[in-house]
Amino acid sequence: MSDVAVVGSINVDRSVDVPVALERGATLLGGSVLRGPGGKGANQAVALARLGRGVAMIGAVGADADGDWMLDTLDAEGVDTRGVAKLDDTATGQAFVFVEPQGESTIVVAAGANGALTPAMIDAARDTISGARCVLAQQEVPANVVEHAAELCTGIFVLNPAPARPLSEALLARVDVLVPNRHELAGIAGRRGTTDLHALAEMARSVRGPRAVVVTLGEQGALVVEGGEETHVPAFPVNAIDATAAGDTFCGALVDGLLEGMSTVAAVEWAVRAAALTTERPGAMASIPTRAEVAAR
Repeated sequence: MSDVAVVGSINVDRSVDVPVALERGATLLGGSVLRGPGGKGANQAVALARLGRGVAMIGAVGADADGDWMLDTLDAEGVDTRGVAKLDDTATGQAFVFVEPQGESTIVVAAGANGALTPAMIDAARDTISGARCVLAQQEVPANVVEHAAELCTGIFVLNPAPARPLSEALLARVDVLVPNRHELAGIAGRRGTTDLHALAEMARSVRGPRAVVVTLGEQGALVVEGGEETHVPAFPVNAIDATAAGDTFCGALVDGLLEGMSTVAAVEWAVRAAALTTERPGAMASIPTRAEVAAR
């Protein structure tokens, strides 16, 4: 059995550099289009594989050239893809990534096969999910799929609630570690967004269910709220050029640290370092570092 079962999306990314942040109604001249493998689920699975974890991917692609390419890519990374369904009646998911000069990105996702994933397809991988030490999920797949994966999980259940959408009380009750960014946390808590760390900690405490909430803060690092305590983990200094897969690398490295037996704070420190290195390279999956690269920094 794999250490981790990742239940989530598999996309082909098409990214382009833009000179400024997007505005409604504007037309911009961008740079060259970079095609690469991606999807939050696939990125997180590869992050774990490059850190040396045995990982199985549970998801769906279309029965098309993009789907074949993504399966070949994941296989080459050592990810077990037997839990990935190939669907005849829909295309492989795609993400359109607009990268600003300072590395921040705006992403539009066309779900494709990811949106067609069903609980029955998850059932086909029941043994893989229930046998994993950790299940890691995100929200680029339907809510009932995430909820069913949580029901099948017998180990640690980690949820990255991105993109933002309402979470049921039943799902939150099954989450061990919730990993939102500040905007997703505000939506879950039903509060206005803020950059104040103490206010974010109070929001995190208001979310009932998870034993720990880890709020990713981009260039500010991360905030850990667990057992009534709050700990700010500063960002690791880097020369950022593209933040596209930083959050996914963070989630993978966080799970790696937890499975290594680290405390939540220590696992977050490891994850912050890994995510920071991702921002030094262009692209999504291509930018994810190996364990040796993270350890060397």
